[in-house]
Amino acid sequence: MFACGVALAAMAAFPAQAAEDVIRVFMDHARILKLDRPVSKVIIGNADVADVAVSDPQTIVLTGKSYGTTNLVILDQAGDAIVDERILVSVDEANTLRVFKQTARSVYSCAPACEEHVPSVAPTSP
Repeated sequence: MFACGVALAAMAAFPAQAAEDVIRVFMDHARILKLDRPVSKVIIGNADVADVAVSDPQTIVLTGKSYGTTNLVILDQAGDAIVDERILVSVDEANTLRVFKQTARSVYSCAPACEEHVPSVAPTSP
């Protein structure tokens, strides 16, 4: 019953995402997630797509790094999931321009001058 209450509280915090069962964040933007109990462990499926930082025991900062999807799992002290959601990182559609050349695609942000969106890529070790 308690887990159901937590799930409903998480859905209420993100009403637009509840219908789609996904948390959306724009690339190079941060999103604040307020939780109903303290966090013990945070797990991100693919750190190249999104990054997570614990701001305080009940506040998480989710940052979109590159286009794509991943998942986010947040556990409490007892090891129970507070959040277990899919994350979708996309470009902010406002003031964007897309250029298609055969199979290649470029996305430009035009606010005020157009600059190409280049997804951040984490350095790889040899």
